[in-house]
Amino acid sequence: MNGKKRQIAIIYKRGKSLAKEIGHEMKLWLEAKGIAVNLRQNVDESERIKSAEPPIEIAPDTEAVVVLGGDGTLLSVARLLSDSHIPVVGINIGGGMGFMTEVCMEARYEVLERILEKDYEIEKRIRLEAEVRREDKLVFKQTVLNDAVINKAALARIINLRVSISDDYLTTYKGDGLIIATPTGSTAYNISAGGPIVYPTAAVFLLTPICSFTLSNRPIILLDTMEVEVELEERAGEVTLTCDGQVGMTLMPKDVVNVKKAPVPLNLIRTPFNNYFDILRSKLKWGQN
Repeated sequence: MNGKKRQIAIIYKRGKSLAKEIGHEMKLWLEAKGIAVNLRQNVDESERIKSAEPPIEIAPDTEAVVVLGGDGTLLSVARLLSDSHIPVVGINIGGGMGFMTEVCMEARYEVLERILEKDYEIEKRIRLEAEVRREDKLVFKQTVLNDAVINKAALARIINLRVSISDDYLTTYKGDGLIIATPTGSTAYNISAGGPIVYPTAAVFLLTPICSFTLSNRPIILLDTMEVEVELEERAGEVTLTCDGQVGMTLMPKDVVNVKKAPVPLNLIRTPFNNYFDILRSKLKWGQN
């Protein structure tokens, strides 16, 4: 033993006073047990630069990252930890539960006790790596936990997206766009576009067309060892790539979007309080009158 303190990071939702208050309470509780705590408010990169805040840095020997907020906050923290195996747990501050921030506030200290005792299981959630190449030059790269979405502006014409799977041509989708989603993201935009719900640890990802002009185009489930290449047609209008609904870029005609499984999964701490099917029933209101 080198006498170094154990460390836990707490990242709370920016602009939410309740999340800040609870974060400080949890910090005092952990410090009373001899745990070093890295407490920071969440902030995306563009906001951070404007406000001149220092970047959030998570030490590699951190035992766990506790996220106070909702699923959106956890998604941004997952990007921060895109190359990290540090386990993450989400505590929902907004009430109820999220698909990923499944722990309610009342259970927060029981969860911390389990983390300190290392009494928990890990769910490995696959992430995707999205790249954009323009004239063979890499112009954008982002890791996503939910989805990478290519779609047109509200008043733009139908776009054509030429799609290949691991170098084999699949089809040219004509419509409003295309969703490339992980199992974790199957309950996000994917479900609204008619895609299937997939168990979150399945070794697959999804292609779901958005408002396809061809009625026979249907969502496809792919093995996570496959790679997707999407090329925009020459006459594409205003088209964007959005990652996890939070970051992205405007695409140009002939841009090529490549999506494949990221090398590092998100290690999500699984709690005993709710199983996945409890969450589905609650969030989607199944069986409720």
